[in-house]
Amino acid sequence: MTDDTTNDSSDTDRDAQHRRTPGEGKTPKAEAIEPAAPEEFGLVSAWWGDGKGKTTAALGMGFRAAGHGYRVHLLQFMKGGAASVESTRGEYNAIEAVPGFTYENSGHYGWHGLLDGSADDEHAARAQGALERARELVAAAEEADLTAPLALDSEPDDGVHHLILDEILYAANRDLVDPDAVADLVDDKPANLELVLTGGHERPAIADRADLVTNVRKEAHPFDAGHRARKGTEF
Repeated sequence: MTDDTTNDSSDTDRDAQHRRTPGEGKTPKAEAIEPAAPEEFGLVSAWWGDGKGKTTAALGMGFRAAGHGYRVHLLQFMKGGAASVESTRGEYNAIEAVPGFTYENSGHYGWHGLLDGSADDEHAARAQGALERARELVAAAEEADLTAPLALDSEPDDGVHHLILDEILYAANRDLVDPDAVADLVDDKPANLELVLTGGHERPAIADRADLVTNVRKEAHPFDAGHRARKGTEF
């Protein structure tokens, strides 16, 4: 026999607990994106390792932040294109469709250290240029009020809440940029700027400066079986 009084009491207690949570127990739903200011930004994340998913994770963080109306920018090192990758990339198309999320690419065609016809000196020059650009973006964030909403159609030079430096750690691992310069960049960031750095198969020198450090380890990878980059997964 069911005790309806006990069940009603349990339901009431559960409802009360739900109301005390930020989401009040409501089923999540999509809402229109409006400019907003993050209340708890300012951490540093580092994603590295020999497994697939570092950039994917960083982009996921960026899309989540943009979905809340925060201003997000992606600066990519090294990924200038390759024979196995089309010029149109799924992540760029998706970023274009999301208010407040922008990107730029500073990579040289090909991949550093491989016999693919690309010039290693040019890889280094492009990486240095990207590092200078990263400094500009961090300086711009220092000048902006990151505790306030930023226009979703503003230029990244006007400041962003969330900055993703994709493959910067790989560039540092390969000495295309000075690891100490990357550390200085982290040290110089404004307190409220959320900074995400990715790349590299070796533990980055800035790991001790980061609040979140994730080693993405490979157990298996399609590339090892001869698969080329696939549209919709790698680009």
